[in-house]
Amino acid sequence: GVTAAANVLEHVSDMPVKYIHRLEQDVQAVGGSGRDTVLIDFCAGNDACVLTTVNTVLKKRGISLVGGTGDQGKVSANGRVYQDAVAYGVASVCIPPCYVRQAAGYLGGRVPVCTVVGFPNGNTTTAAKVFETREAIGNGAAEIDMVINLGWLRDKKYPEVLEEVQAVKAACGERVLKVIIETCLLTREEKVEMCRIVTQAGADFIKTSTGFSTGGATPGDVGLLAREVGPGVRVKAAGGISSWEDAEEFIRLGASRLGTSRLVKLAKAERT
Repeated sequence: GVTAAANVLEHVSDMPVKYIHRLEQDVQAVGGSGRDTVLIDFCAGNDACVLTTVNTVLKKRGISLVGGTGDQGKVSANGRVYQDAVAYGVASVCIPPCYVRQAAGYLGGRVPVCTVVGFPNGNTTTAAKVFETREAIGNGAAEIDMVINLGWLRDKKYPEVLEEVQAVKAACGERVLKVIIETCLLTREEKVEMCRIVTQAGADFIKTSTGFSTGGATPGDVGLLAREVGPGVRVKAAGGISSWEDAEEFIRLGASRLGTSRLVKLAKAERT
């Protein structure tokens, strides 16, 4: 016979730890292992957040992930990037590091592949972030999103934060580096300091949020970052962008890129 467990993951980007625990319980309930278990995922939400959360559980046991989106039955296998990235002309598609090689081959240069290092809390070592960056680039990533060491920032270890961003940028070379500072956790002073550090380090973007913390981009934060960063550094607003009005407001305030999956859903709805 076959043993199965079913569950619904909602608001994953807000509460990933909750769902990691829930998935662990489901895997334990069915006695899951890489030998005889598969997870079927029907995803209608933020694919990157869901995949990152699910694979936190699956990777340890060697369990495969297969499934399809809720959109007209398009199928994914182990994190394949969906055609939406191509159809809607996004600037890049951000996926978990373990799928970069597969995604780069699948997209064939039609859309740049981005991945994250030090994700989601930023507390890995600088050497680990540099290794992750080099590996991702070797696998085909064109863009890197790094999470800063928030502990160092809160402790005012600004030289260490600067050196780390510089080290990751050096590993990136000519490829795009976006520095995620998690604005929802920072004071105004810390946000301004990170604008200075990101500018001095030569990174390409300062980015508001991972989508895995207590909040996303706000108009106040986006406006502040746009005013405080130096020449050549752009602002990416991520998280909490749920309408065309939100998008227009963030762009008006100085964002050059938006991190959101909801706008694609809105565009699809308008076409039907």
